Amino acid sequence: MKPIGEQIKEKPWLGWIIFLCTIIIVFFLGLLASSIIERRAEAVFAYTPEVEHSQWEPRNEIWGKNFPRQYNRYMQTSDTSFASKYNGGAMRDMLEEDPRLVVLWAGYAFSKDYSQGRGHFYAITDIQQNLRPGSPVDGAKSPLPNTCWTCKSPDVPRVMQEVGIAEFYKGSWETRGHEIVNFIGCADCHDAQNMNLRITRPALIEAFDRRGVDINKVSHQEMRSLVCAQCHVEYYFQGDGKYLAFPWDNGFTAENMEEYYDSYSFADWTHSISKTPMLKAQHPDYELFMTGIHAQRGLSCADCHMPYMNEGGQKFTDHKIQSPLNNIANTCQVCHREETSKLIANVYERQDKIKQNRDKLEELLVRAHVEAGKAWELGAKETEMQAILQNIRHAQWRWDFIAASHGGSFHSPIESARIISTGIDIAQEARIKLARLLATYGYNNELPYPDISTKAKAQKFIGLDTEKLRNEKDRFLKEVIPQWKKQAEEREKNYETKNI
Repeated sequence: MKPIGEQIKEKPWLGWIIFLCTIIIVFFLGLLASSIIERRAEAVFAYTPEVEHSQWEPRNEIWGKNFPRQYNRYMQTSDTSFASKYNGGAMRDMLEEDPRLVVLWAGYAFSKDYSQGRGHFYAITDIQQNLRPGSPVDGAKSPLPNTCWTCKSPDVPRVMQEVGIAEFYKGSWETRGHEIVNFIGCADCHDAQNMNLRITRPALIEAFDRRGVDINKVSHQEMRSLVCAQCHVEYYFQGDGKYLAFPWDNGFTAENMEEYYDSYSFADWTHSISKTPMLKAQHPDYELFMTGIHAQRGLSCADCHMPYMNEGGQKFTDHKIQSPLNNIANTCQVCHREETSKLIANVYERQDKIKQNRDKLEELLVRAHVEAGKAWELGAKETEMQAILQNIRHAQWRWDFIAASHGGSFHSPIESARIISTGIDIAQEARIKLARLLATYGYNNELPYPDISTKAKAQKFIGLDTEKLRNEKDRFLKEVIPQWKKQAEEREKNYETKNI
């Protein structure tokens, strides 16, 4: 075999191949060295805490002393300036924007107040100011259970650890109000000893246990979605103790959960106009996301809502949890090479099309509730109404399953469209049955669509005294909230942290 030098003289291109291969090898060795240095820096950063604290420490600022970069980014969730076409960081009165919702939720607390929340930073203040929990002053009890606090604060796992899970759920909403004061944060998702992701809400563990899945054996990538799924899911309050449960026993689809609820004859409330035993979807974000293309490609919630970032040579997860549309360079464009304007247009196109059909289903449901109310007024019997009410229940469940989801029309547009289309079909079926029934009672005219062009008109139509509600809430904010804050300050004085 000839020496390499002679081979290169005879074949000059061989030298260029060797040269290029050397460059490539050096490049990848540089990447490897950079990665090793980066991981060592992360290790030093993660395991050199300034303070020691327990797993149940609810104050984010204490955790932030050990992880200042993550804490500083997380505190930026207080920024409400971003707005997309349909959502954003600022609070929006959804009943004012779409008064039909008032009629759909007639007889339920959501008809009083349904405002888009401002994110994790405002989890406590938003629910305190909301009209739904009622105004427990002068010894009055809130119509909502204490379970409603479950996803609002790292104080929740702390209190559960102190009093027990079932005991925490018991009682009305104000029972633990003075103890739930720190907004969603570090202790909700992380282990204090090693900062691994951790499930702190029992309902998720219990739901997977019933399905034979050991949550402790899932991958880190799955955990980057499951910590979100502790709260961003469909759930209900079980039994007199209002025990929090996820209806996943039959599966994760809208129909699976509907079947689950029907088997128990469960209803969140009875509609005040149609007398339908209704289901209220919460926010089945995880369930819908898992049916979409991004989940099928192995992405997690955190990949898009908490992408990695670098600061001072330190790589870490961006804890400014927000819409990917406000950070496209680090989210969408990591995989998709299209221009920002095109990617945003793609998102809006999907949202527009789902909303168009969702609005049609809303209109059909309003008409169905009003027509059912007319049937009762004319003397319809329960046996005649049973199948109709079941149709209304199922159609509105499908509408709410999509309407209540955060980003469902983008996370899974195909599944969202399927669910809405079946809802339209079922709602039309209910209205056909109602037309026949009304005819048997001598009513053959088209029932006029109510004037619900504004939130105020819609609330008046269903018989709500909103001025009274707001006066009671003002009293609550002035009388009860200051007491809660004072009690919380006294309790937190007793917390200790040990300086190393």
